[in-house]
Amino acid sequence: MASVPRGNSAYASGPFRSREGLSSRSNTQSDQLQLRVDPIHGDLDEEIDGLHRKVSQLKNIAQEIESEARFQNGFLSKLEMTMIKAQAGVKNNMKRLNRNVMQKGSNHVMHVIIFGLLCFFIVYLLSKVSRR
Repeated sequence: MASVPRGNSAYASGPFRSREGLSSRSNTQSDQLQLRVDPIHGDLDEEIDGLHRKVSQLKNIAQEIESEARFQNGFLSKLEMTMIKAQAGVKNNMKRLNRNVMQKGSNHVMHVIIFGLLCFFIVYLLSKVSRR
């Protein structure tokens, strides 16, 4: 621990002493705490002002983070609603498509197979003609 000079009454009074020049005296008549600042350490005000500026900057940053979080939360809520609507639309369209296929029969599958074979045959013929 740091040694405290005994000759200075500001350091010797009270049970709480510090190296920075602050000391407390307990008042026997009330529960108030009295502090006395040593004039040697006058740069405490500058340090306090610097800390105040840093706390203000941190407060501004926290407010910016809060506003950004609120914006993104709202954006995600809108995106979620859009996705729910899109899923409902796809589900309805799939039901309609399945219902149409069941009503009209499976001729569509036959048409797709014939179309695929026709495309394969055309590509085969083009490859034979280009090799000559």
